Amino acid sequence: MADRSFSDLSLAALYDTLNPWGPAEDFYLDLVLSARSVLDVGCGTGQLLGRARETGHEGRLCGLDPAAAMLVQARRRADVEWVLGDLTTTRWEREFDLVVMTGHAFQVLLTDGELRLALAAARRALGEDGRFVFETRNPAVRAWESWTPERAREATDAHGEVVRVRHDVETPVAGDRVTFTETFEHPRWDRPRMSRSTLRFLGPAALDGFLTEAGFAVHERFGDWRRGPFTPTAPEIITVARPRESSPRPGPGDQ
Repeated sequence: MADRSFSDLSLAALYDTLNPWGPAEDFYLDLVLSARSVLDVGCGTGQLLGRARETGHEGRLCGLDPAAAMLVQARRRADVEWVLGDLTTTRWEREFDLVVMTGHAFQVLLTDGELRLALAAARRALGEDGRFVFETRNPAVRAWESWTPERAREATDAHGEVVRVRHDVETPVAGDRVTFTETFEHPRWDRPRMSRSTLRFLGPAALDGFLTEAGFAVHERFGDWRRGPFTPTAPEIITVARPRESSPRPGPGDQ
């Protein structure tokens, strides 16, 4: 089930305002433009695939998201394929050259079972020369410690009004899961709107274990959106994975 920040129509309409285009989107756009067929898992409002089409991509672009409110925004474009669901509810067989999970969407896979199912589905969706690219925040940097009410974000919407969002992390943080509340404030609302979320922070060793089990090999890894090397203090773990040549294809009945 999608968090309220994605499933609420009014919050979905503000998503691009609060999350404007930046270096991460530039990084992924380059990848999308170099692939003939692309599946964007957790596509949200469709900003990435829409920009790719505007930039001249002529191949297949498919966005997948479990939040209908986000797809209301995405479906304003009719030249991209939009699918409601997630990797556990859909099935593609060798249909894409590139599968991406942007915006730290990979971190919403909270259990080992969810993670294995999603990776198996991504593996099935890719052709043999395909790439699976995603990012997760480096747990060693402990980014959640800066998610405090004092560091609220503000952005101006299309009507010139200021939207404000603040974060409150539930403490103590135990294990690799961090739960927090986002509070959204808008001048047109009679009260703030709140959304509670949980993200999983996995380190590179754990990520590599799951990828290997799913039939992937890490092809490249970066620590920032400028393609700098991954180091223990890098803010991001940006992974480019490819199907392993020797890995067997899951059969029709495999889960």
